[in-house]
Amino acid sequence: MTVRVRMSTTRARRIANAIIVATFGFQVCSTVLTIVRSDYTGNNSFDLVYAALTFVGASVYLWVGRMIVSRQPSNTVGWLLLAIPLIACFTFANGSYATWALVNHRGTLPFGVASAWIDRWAIVPMFAAFFPIFLLYPNGHLPSRRWRPALWLTIASPTLATLAFALTPGRITGAMANLETVHVTNPLGVSAAGSLIDQLTTIGSIGMLLTAIVACAAIVVRYRGADGDTRQQVRWLAFVGVAFFVEFVIAVVGSGLTHDSDNFGNVMFLVVFITLVLGTPIACGIAILKYRLYDLDVVVRKTVVFSLLAAFITAVYAVVVGGLGAITAERGSTALSFVAAVVLAVAFQPARDRVRRVADRLVYGKRATPYEMLADFSGRMSESYATEDVLPRMAEILRAGTGATSAGVWLRVGDRLRPEAAAGDSFERDPTAVVGDDLPDIVGEHAVEVRHQGELLGALSVRMPPSEPMDPAKDKLVVDLAAQAGLVLRNVRLIEELRASRQRLVAAQDAERRRIERNLHDGAQQQLVALSVKLRLSEQLAGRDPAKAKEMLAALQVDTSDALENLRDLARGIYPPLLADQGLAAALAAQARKSPVPTEVEADDFGRYPPEIEATIYFCTLEALQNVAKYAGATRASVRLGRDDGHLTFEIADDGTGFDPGSTGYGTGLQGMADRLEAAGGSLAVRSAPGEGTEVTGRVPVSLTGGRA
Repeated sequence: MTVRVRMSTTRARRIANAIIVATFGFQVCSTVLTIVRSDYTGNNSFDLVYAALTFVGASVYLWVGRMIVSRQPSNTVGWLLLAIPLIACFTFANGSYATWALVNHRGTLPFGVASAWIDRWAIVPMFAAFFPIFLLYPNGHLPSRRWRPALWLTIASPTLATLAFALTPGRITGAMANLETVHVTNPLGVSAAGSLIDQLTTIGSIGMLLTAIVACAAIVVRYRGADGDTRQQVRWLAFVGVAFFVEFVIAVVGSGLTHDSDNFGNVMFLVVFITLVLGTPIACGIAILKYRLYDLDVVVRKTVVFSLLAAFITAVYAVVVGGLGAITAERGSTALSFVAAVVLAVAFQPARDRVRRVADRLVYGKRATPYEMLADFSGRMSESYATEDVLPRMAEILRAGTGATSAGVWLRVGDRLRPEAAAGDSFERDPTAVVGDDLPDIVGEHAVEVRHQGELLGALSVRMPPSEPMDPAKDKLVVDLAAQAGLVLRNVRLIEELRASRQRLVAAQDAERRRIERNLHDGAQQQLVALSVKLRLSEQLAGRDPAKAKEMLAALQVDTSDALENLRDLARGIYPPLLADQGLAAALAAQARKSPVPTEVEADDFGRYPPEIEATIYFCTLEALQNVAKYAGATRASVRLGRDDGHLTFEIADDGTGFDPGSTGYGTGLQGMADRLEAAGGSLAVRSAPGEGTEVTGRVPVSLTGGRA
């Protein structure tokens, strides 16, 4: 079931403003009547202090309530926060008028009896308005439809109690009005039903007590069934209740131990009053408006520190002033008070340090505070660790800071997201494919992406225990850590990519050496062996069969030419002579003429450059043209060479079938090109789409005076 007030934001603000004006109007009337009454009765300072406290409390309730209804007009909690000070200030003003009219003026003013009659029962709805707050907190909804009878009880019990108070026969004794010196009879009292009215009063009071218990139970049930923001919202209101209980216990115990119990009791009453009366709207405002919602741990920690220090100070004074005073019969001695002050001055700093550690353990458990976790991470990352140590240390800090059973650090290398380090329980995960630049789902883990300069570099993941699930506060902590981890993961990934590229280059060099060895063994070596055999044979035939020897020598000339051409082709594969003699444009044009796909080369005024740069572009272009011929299904291709801002650029484009680079990734050919360009300080980019062809673009840095004649 949902309890809501449906209206527009503008109308809600107007009604809230009207309530605020009416409330402060009643407050002004109450204060003026209190001052006027003091002229008749003499000292009335306590009433003025009470009026000041009422003004402060009403201001807080009205401010928080207006903020809630102006943003969430349908949230009944906001309207209840506005109604409570309105009813309270009306009740105070009405009680003050009743006293002024009946006591100070002996009943000569009008409506005195009516005000006294209202004063008798008005306090009931004022206190009853608190109960629905706990029942509907924080969103104006009941926890479920099954709680509908609880709402009816919340409405019916105070209504019955109010009616019973209003009809009770006999003398009127108001809660706010001072009517002890006058005798006023209830004008609406039903004497014939006095016994029944007493029973109704009892039933209504018991119902209100049950309502309070049910409202507290609703908070517990809502907390157990909630997660995320709702659970954190409930914690704020629960914190006010726990703080009130602790302060109440301190007040009771402290009043019995201290010799100046009156002053101590007054101070603790003020603290309890502020906690309960002001803490409730403040907690509602923070929770419903979600202002600094996840700072509760900090507030609780400071409250625990304050409470423990207050208990420590109370205990010292109780032991020194109370205990020693009882033994020496000098309970009120100034000397003992001085001794207590000295003990506190000496022991306060060690006690505060100890109290802080206890508070951290109570609030955060065995793990460090969020600030300590981030500070520890920054400190450790600033130290010089080997690459193998950085990520495991990061995982351990993450696990210890969040209380997770396991934590992992994932690193993106190419199109794969792979686990690099782990801490805690067994962490066995397979690499996950990355599509585009989005973090993929990691099954069974709460993962947060790690980015640097907008690029996805990896992720941090945690697995929380069932007893302590992930909540927004812990999620924010992991996000903050991920924000600091970006630069670390970039450095680690650069090192990993450098190692991988070196391994690929070494493997490519080994493969190239084996290819050359195979070509020499299967080609030129076999031809030279055959030439050697034929030469020995022709030498033997020279004396016996000159004609046959002459024929064999002619064949040897052809074989020698073939062997020479084979060696030349092999040499061109290592470094083409045409590239060395005439440059990149001429060498690529010669290769384009041999391509099975018609290819056009554009290289106007390209010039000459260092041999290693020209060789890099030449072999990358050849690899791209071979890919076009093998896989593209293209009808034409083009090669463009250019120079742009200190870089040599080349582009190979085709009109083939194309592919999706995000899902396909680099093959061995493209990866080899990328490695070759990276070794020269350059980069490779591939743009393609199904049915739209492919463009392979490379850039290699070169000095502005890097050309050669």
